[in-house]
Amino acid sequence: MSINYDGRRFRKVGAGPDEAATALYRQDGDLVWGQFSGGDVRQGSLTGRADPVGRIDFTYTMVLRDGKVIAGRCRSTPQVLPNGRIRLDEDWERFGTEADQGTSAIEEVS
Repeated sequence: MSINYDGRRFRKVGAGPDEAATALYRQDGDLVWGQFSGGDVRQGSLTGRADPVGRIDFTYTMVLRDGKVIAGRCRSTPQVLPNGRIRLDEDWERFGTEADQGTSAIEEVS
């Protein structure tokens, strides 16, 4: 399964447009990058690589509305939903004073 992420928008599963950041992904070959904002996030960015089956390994940074600066890494594993949209299951880790790790999921939105 080869996925092209260029121009696709993603948001946390179950969140409305005002509740969570929306990310716009871009892609050129295996290079994937994006920008995101909304919810608690003033501005964020990600940069990484997609493998041949669409898994993305990337690093991210973001500035939250409360002024915290967050940095971390993530591995996103795709699945194509019955309606053709993409869901990314994420294993992430944050670094520094906000260190944490966990899992989450985002889905493509129109």
